[in-house]
This record gives sequence, structure tokens and C-alpha cells, in this order.
Amino acid sequence: SSAFKPEQARLPPALPLPSPPLTKFKIGICQLAVTPDKERNIQHARKAIEEAAQKGAQLVVLPEIWNSPYSNDGFPVYAEDIDAGHDASPSTAMLSEVSSRLKITVVGGSIPERCGDKLYNTCCVFGTDGKLKAKHRKIHLFDIDIPGKITFMESKTLTAGETPTIVDTDVGRIGVGICYDIRFQELAMIYASRGAHLLCYPGAFNMTTGPLHWELLQRARAVDNQLYVATCSPARDTGAGYVAWGHSTLVGPFGEVLATTEHDEDIIIAEIDYSILEQRRANLPLAKQRRGDLYQLVDIRR
Repeated sequence: SSAFKPEQARLPPALPLPSPPLTKFKIGICQLAVTPDKERNIQHARKAIEEAAQKGAQLVVLPEIWNSPYSNDGFPVYAEDIDAGHDASPSTAMLSEVSSRLKITVVGGSIPERCGDKLYNTCCVFGTDGKLKAKHRKIHLFDIDIPGKITFMESKTLTAGETPTIVDTDVGRIGVGICYDIRFQELAMIYASRGAHLLCYPGAFNMTTGPLHWELLQRARAVDNQLYVATCSPARDTGAGYVAWGHSTLVGPFGEVLATTEHDEDIIIAEIDYSILEQRRANLPLAKQRRGDLYQLVDIRR
């Protein structure tokens, strides 16, 4: 073991886990039914956030593409210019207003974003003051072809994001990914190296890969990195062009499923206890056991 160089397994070396602003809090995960009526979707999401907050949630998470049907035809139609302000982005205007009014942190799922001549699949994080704290553009686009099962090419309309997103909030340091991003463990490892307490993945896995991979990937990202993972899916609509698997979930740092839904509309209210992170890392001291003499994860942005 004298040859081990765990400090070199992650370059730059992993940051120590920061002291979170609070140890325990409640998270609300809102699995929402999505319709072609954008205004209805916005008001419906507002009510769900309010309900979660009334039940004690200090952090609320929404699904991937909650203001629009999930389709390449729909993305350009429902896209909003987030940077242009409230009139150009009614969906994020609502998130800003409700987070400020209720004094909660909101990981706002994702919506189609228009920026110049490009479209992105974008998640906005709002703080308790209603200000935009972070904007994550989906890094890994969902381009898959499973003959006879599902074919979807997000790259036909969307542009991939270029930046991992980690944000300090009133409920801890959060790493953000969107759906397909969860498949790439390197992104989660970068977030863990930057001191994340929690990873949030708004996502809409489908009826083919959902049953096989959705829970598996969440538990893998949590146990590999010894932190919490929260996911939020749209509710299942069997009449939609794209049918979501559902099953929004909170996973603990030992890979344990702490709370989950089925496929219908639902709101999870569950407790996150960050003191368990240190306990689990003491139980399994992975950081001290990594073989930096054999392999490295390089975070080129830090």
C-alpha cells in the first residue's frame, strides 16, 4: 500500500467535503404530468412546488422538459430565451417568483432553451432569493437507436452543453445533470471531486431503458461517489409520442433507495441527512484507497 497515491487519483486533488449550511432537510421531488398546454404546465408546476413547500421541502426538484412535450418537433416551439428575462421565459419567471416567495431552493427540471440560433435542454437552479444561481445545459445528448424499441436523436434539434455545473445553495453543494448525463460516471466523479453533497438529475427515461437502467444508474452514481442522488421524471403518459418511465427517486450514499414513486403523478417528500456522508466515507474509505499510481480522473475545468 505504500505505493498507492490516492491523492493523485483525481487531478486536481479532490476537494474536501465542505461543511453544508445545514445537516438535515426535506427534499420535494415533483413527478408531473406534462401536456401540450404550456400555460397549464407552468401553473401545474407552480402548484406542485407550493404543495411540496407546504409539506416542509426546502429543496424542490422538477422533471426534465416539464413545460413541453418531449419531442424534436416540440423543442423549437416551446423554447424560451432564459437570458432575455421574464417576458421571454415565463417558465423560469415562475420558478424565480415561487422560490423567492416560499424561500426555497428549486432545481427547475429542464426546459428547451433558445440562445441565438441554438437550442439547448437546460436546467435552471434558483436560490431562496429567487435569483438564478446556475444554468446547466445537457452535456450528453440522447441519441440512441434500439431497433424495434426506441429511436430518438436529440442532436437533430439540440446542441450539447459544454460545462459541468456545480452550485452552492442553502441546502448544500449540488451537481446537476440532465437524464442521459447520468450514464456518464466521469461527470458524477467530477462533481464528487468538487465537493458535491447531492447530485440532481431531472430525467425522462423511456419504457425500454427505464426498467433496466434508471434505478441502477442512480444507485451506481450514489454508491460510487458516496453522496445523495435525486432524480425527477415526468409522469407516464401512454398516449404521448415519447412515453416516460417515471419512478422519480432519492438514493442515499450507500446506494439505498430512500424514497421513490411509481409512474403516475406524485410528490416525494423525503429527508436528506448529510451527516451520513461522513459516516459512509468512514465505513468505506474509498478516497484513501484509490490507486492514483494506476489511474487518474482529470478535471480540465478546475
